[in-house]
Amino acid sequence: MKILIIGASGLVGGNCLEHFRKCKGFEATGTYYSYKTANTTFFDTLNPANPANFDVESFSPDVIVHCGALTHVDYCETHEDESYEKTVVAFSNTLKLAKKLNSKIVYISTDYVFDGISGPYEEDEVQNPLSVYARHKAEAEELARSYKNHLVLRITNVYGKEERNKNFVSRIVEQAAEGKHLTLTLPYDQYATPVNAYDIARALELLLIDDKTGVYHIASTDFLNRVELALRVLKYFPDATYDLKAISTKELNQPAARPLIGGLITRKFSAEYPEFLFTNVDDFVKTKIEEQNR
Repeated sequence: MKILIIGASGLVGGNCLEHFRKCKGFEATGTYYSYKTANTTFFDTLNPANPANFDVESFSPDVIVHCGALTHVDYCETHEDESYEKTVVAFSNTLKLAKKLNSKIVYISTDYVFDGISGPYEEDEVQNPLSVYARHKAEAEELARSYKNHLVLRITNVYGKEERNKNFVSRIVEQAAEGKHLTLTLPYDQYATPVNAYDIARALELLLIDDKTGVYHIASTDFLNRVELALRVLKYFPDATYDLKAISTKELNQPAARPLIGGLITRKFSAEYPEFLFTNVDDFVKTKIEEQNR
């Protein structure tokens, strides 16, 4: 099975590329736009006719996984046109390619399509996006679902191995391991279900092998607020020094509204794959420490 991963230099895309390059029966290629990593090739989803683009048609993928988006939620709130272009238009162009090549489309979505009043959420619950970023993700997701051969994975609070170490959990691990003093101001009222990006890739493999379609929630066993998440990591670094201020989301005064009781329930996926075991934050941190001590 040939699989093309759009946005393979990011956290989710990078883990998918690494995983599928090792999977028997898969031939994986990954693209980047603004940040090149090993084994990625250039592709501009906003300009599919760019002569520098990877030749998708010649590769003729069976599956196109779209991981690219403008994910800085507060930036999107004040740059609505750019958010629309990089999230909705970029995906629309990718979807057109999938239709032309008769490829399955996989869209990576988010729990932000919900309002966070009564989470965590199952797949069929009513959407009510609160922010510019969330509305654009919901719009792109709707485009994906309009195509018969689609797979939508909703995820949230993703962490894991990443070249730039941009994700919240990895940054804390890195700074604590280096003996840096951490200064953290975090909301105690924003809850979610953190998930390792590598688990997302492993789950996607099963769904593709079985030619699944529709919407699936992919989440781990943790349901934490941001303060609890930071402390879960820091407990493995007893010598770490830090200042942690727990405040409300209202006090943070972030430009974009957040779903407070967010997160996702994996009942559907778990019912279909009962032997699949998600890892959790503890597993990830322990592994990182073991790697650093080798």
